[in-house]
Amino acid sequence: MWLGMNPKVVIVDEPTKGIDVGARSEIYNILRQLASTGVGVIVISSELVDILSISDRILVMRTGELVASLNNDEANEKNIIEYATGVRK
Repeated sequence: MWLGMNPKVVIVDEPTKGIDVGARSEIYNILRQLASTGVGVIVISSELVDILSISDRILVMRTGELVASLNNDEANEKNIIEYATGVRK
C-alpha cells in the first residue's frame, strides 16, 4: 500500500527480522527495484548480511554518532564491527 504513494524516500527498520530466506530475497529485490527507479532507500539493520547484501553506502554509528561512511566495495563484516565497537576510528 505505501509503495502506491510513490515515495521519494523509504526507510525500513530491520526489514528481514524473523523471516525465512526466500522472503528475505524478495525484500532485497523490492528494495533494489525501488532504488533503481530513483527512490532513496534507507535500511536500518543489525544484520550485517542485510547491510552488505543490499547497500551501496554504509553508515556506521556508535553511541549515537556517525563514525564511518563506507562504500559497499570497501565494507566487510570485520571493518564494520571495528568501527561500531570503537576498535577502528
